[in-house]
Amino acid sequence: MRFVIVGAGALGSILGAHLSRADHDVRLVARGRRAEHVRTNGLVITGLVNIATRCTVSTDEARLLPTDTLILATKAIDTARTLAPLRQLELSCAFSVQNGVVKDRLLAEAFGRARVLGCVADFSGELLPDGTVKFTRNVCLHLGALDGTEGGLAREQSAVLEAAGIRSAVAANVVRLEWSKFVGWIAQLPLAILTRRLTSEFLSDENAARVIVAGAREAKALADAEGITLEDAAPLPVASIARAGDDEAVRLVAEVGRRYRETAPEHRMSAQQDALRGSPLELEETLGYALERAAALGVPTPTLTTLYRTVRAAHPALRIAP
Repeated sequence: MRFVIVGAGALGSILGAHLSRADHDVRLVARGRRAEHVRTNGLVITGLVNIATRCTVSTDEARLLPTDTLILATKAIDTARTLAPLRQLELSCAFSVQNGVVKDRLLAEAFGRARVLGCVADFSGELLPDGTVKFTRNVCLHLGALDGTEGGLAREQSAVLEAAGIRSAVAANVVRLEWSKFVGWIAQLPLAILTRRLTSEFLSDENAARVIVAGAREAKALADAEGITLEDAAPLPVASIARAGDDEAVRLVAEVGRRYRETAPEHRMSAQQDALRGSPLELEETLGYALERAAALGVPTPTLTTLYRTVRAAHPALRIAP
């Protein structure tokens, strides 16, 4: 199959390397030093696997050839502007591995809802200073039709990814799964940035866990107001946390920390990696969006609002994209 992957960070590189190794036609859209590095050295993946392969690198979206699948793997920062030069691209399918829940709407506006798959990327990696990517978690990349139907498009894409070495599955209700991830992700996001600790460490800290529980419950109330029923899915069992008493909810968060310690002890959230590098944070597109929707729907968010303001004030190096 023909793939265009926009974004050569950790996830885009992991996907591109696996698909290229499986003899698919991969065109990777990258910028600046990263584009030059991949052109010169190829895609090098370490960690869970060792892959060294090459693919076509493009810096001009307007010159891309027709493709079967577009994968959006940039940060969620200014996604609309990222998609603007791609609107004329001929394609059969598009999905995004970005964080947040606005990506599907933006892709549908660009390419039509019927060609867009919802996606929850439960796999992780880290772009290292030498340009290699460390592949740290390969749990599952969930794909599904936005209308919840059992369409063949999601099955086809999932099968290709699975065969290439990226664990993948079809999600019957992918929008609910996206929101379940979103709620758990924005509850953890500020703690990851502010503590700078490994994921297993801050999840296992009782003080951090109690803050995460409070934030997750507020985000769950937003999902309720949006008419979304949550389920227990990565990164946190948000449905159970919302139902449990305070101490039990803290225990559930700590249990996730224990699993990270056993299966991915060096894992750091992507937003924390950005903060440590001094890169722009996708705060507005994720937590900021949640607070905006909560205000519009009258959902109180005292914990999430305080965390948002603290991240904004924490350090001059934590640049927030406008």
